[in-house]
Amino acid sequence: MPKSSKKQIDEDEKKVIAELQKNSGDSIENIAKNCGFSRQKVWRIKKRLEENRTIWGYYAVADNDKLNVKKYFILLKRTNKPFSEKIIDKLVKGEIREVVAKLGVNVEDNFYVHGSYDWVFSITASHIKQVKKFSEVFHTMFKDHISDVQILEVVFPIEKCGFDNPNAKELREYF
Repeated sequence: MPKSSKKQIDEDEKKVIAELQKNSGDSIENIAKNCGFSRQKVWRIKKRLEENRTIWGYYAVADNDKLNVKKYFILLKRTNKPFSEKIIDKLVKGEIREVVAKLGVNVEDNFYVHGSYDWVFSITASHIKQVKKFSEVFHTMFKDHISDVQILEVVFPIEKCGFDNPNAKELREYF
């Protein structure tokens, strides 16, 4: 007879994931305490979640102003022309990342979405020139497949990755 049901295992995993999302750098001991589990149980759950790729990685939430970069979103709208296997391979293998790294642009998120636009990039760069160059390079790589590109610059981050901006009072300056 199994020690835990599938339902209980899922609930335990969700507790551990919730704690890791609050602070992935926290110690196993603190995560275990917050979940009401033993240190060994948390370690086993975390290891299993990493091995089965439920957890892809960990992320530090940084102050872009202190890093002298700005955050941008690039929205792309597709044409109706189907993608060839060669183009799909470029997208799946992450060739975009290699190309844009040379431009000084960091791709934080890259989503294929449903809605008015088909693709959303969340990027950081030190200057809008780099972002425009990124947009041009992407448009050139997929010229027959892109019908519209919009670039949005983040003026003030209120919340990032579930964390409130510690400088939120400065938002008042924008109103």
